[in-house]
Amino acid sequence: MKAPPDGLPVYRVLTGPDDVAFRRRVGEALATGCRLHEGPSVTFDGDRVVVAQAVVWPRAGDAPSA
Repeated sequence: MKAPPDGLPVYRVLTGPDDVAFRRRVGEALATGCRLHEGPSVTFDGDRVVVAQAVVWPRAGDAPSA
């Protein structure tokens, strides 16, 4: 597939509290064929841990992620 499914952008930043729902969203992005872009950013907002993870759609010719 040359383009992301369902009109998704080729670069996205997923954010949210570090919980099951956030990890599920990252897992769903990986299942569609996206790859992680670098490591996550993590911060603490005083009440909870908040995470940001960028995902990218691979370009033609890119090696698949392991």
